[in-house]
Amino acid sequence: MKEHTPLIVRALRNEVTERPPVWFMRQAGRYLPEYRELRSKHTFLQMCHTPELATEVTLQPLRRYPFDAGIIFSDILLPLESMGAELEYIPGTGPVIRNPVRTAADVRALKDFDPIRDLPAPMEAIRLTTAAADVPILGFAGAPFTMACYLIEGQGSRNWPETKRLMFGQPKLFDELLNRLADAVGDHLQAQIDAGAVGVQLFDTWAGVLGPADFQRWALPANRRALKRASGAPTMFFTKDSAPFLPWLRDIEADAYAVDWRVDIGAARKVLGDVPIQGNLDPQALHAPHDEIRRRVRSIIETAGPKGHIFNLGHGITPDIEPAAVEAAVEAVHAHRWS
Repeated sequence: MKEHTPLIVRALRNEVTERPPVWFMRQAGRYLPEYRELRSKHTFLQMCHTPELATEVTLQPLRRYPFDAGIIFSDILLPLESMGAELEYIPGTGPVIRNPVRTAADVRALKDFDPIRDLPAPMEAIRLTTAAADVPILGFAGAPFTMACYLIEGQGSRNWPETKRLMFGQPKLFDELLNRLADAVGDHLQAQIDAGAVGVQLFDTWAGVLGPADFQRWALPANRRALKRASGAPTMFFTKDSAPFLPWLRDIEADAYAVDWRVDIGAARKVLGDVPIQGNLDPQALHAPHDEIRRRVRSIIETAGPKGHIFNLGHGITPDIEPAAVEAAVEAVHAHRWS
């Protein structure tokens, strides 16, 4: 690590920077041939639970590209596994939980989660990666509502009917579940900070399935509860389909907010106010010709302004992206200079 304050730390402090720092959600993953080679030898869960393998995957994109931060390779659902979920990753389907939680007895059967005792691998991977990398390392966790979606539904869904059936039909039980999950993910974030993460991001991937009133009723207070348990490093909050929720995001009390590509980052700035913002190139724009990628990168940077902006995608890299497209985007960020 260099002696001067890293660019991403300065941006997370809402400082003016000479250019925005850049990292990408899912920057370590299936679009890289070296990841696919490693994945052919190990299951996904083996890679998550083996600190040396998680470290290697985290470092792979940092060897290729001049990212200003790495994000530790892990998965948002791992705490659920520690809490009693029978978790499996099925090719073509994604995560599946064989014993979904749908009753009061199911909720109360969940185990308490202690990240140091139950899930030490991400913290050890952060320590190993921090020692090996030239840039800071970020940690992350899944937000309570998103975790509840997977835990109740048992797998991904378009409409999340079982989740909403429990949420609308048994609101007190749903509150109880969200609170359990908020405490678990908050403690997980804190453990990652203690292990050396310079910042942590809370991913509320599925909060966009909620209407504005339900977001304020359910997801927002659970996210705030989770983040209140983490201190000592900046916290970031991200949800897809963030535009309807912009007026209330500040109530989550994160230090920075990431927005998806469906909202103009300048418009988001006006609503969010003087707070660090992250985003927000459409991941599928990486299929564009490289000159168009560079143009879009410049446009986002110029719209976001020089203060407290972290350049990122509006969601994670998809497996069909060419590594050269990532290089074009990252180089365009590095080429920018504010006068």
